[in-house]
Amino acid sequence: MNVLEEWTALVCRELGIDPARVDRTAVLDLTRDVAHGVARPAAPLTAYLMGLAQGAGTAPPDVVERLSRMAKDWAGADTGADTGADTGADTGADTETRAAADASDS
Repeated sequence: MNVLEEWTALVCRELGIDPARVDRTAVLDLTRDVAHGVARPAAPLTAYLMGLAQGAGTAPPDVVERLSRMAKDWAGADTGADTGADTGADTGADTETRAAADASDS
């Protein structure tokens, strides 16, 4: 068993989730698509929101495919937003500069 399998099993046990219901590959593929297509911080947030929808029973059966498609469409759209998607645009220095600017605005 690798680290990811061990961690998944441990978290499932802690949360009372049947590990057989967890499609790790689908979740990891989704978060990759969101991280690259939208922004890295959007990946865990999207996974969390998907989990909330799953728990509430409001997620469509094809939720992973829909969200992946949305992320890919977002990447192809000209939103005018800085996505930070593996283009080199979101370097550590850029992030620090934005954080400092945000702090000075408050």
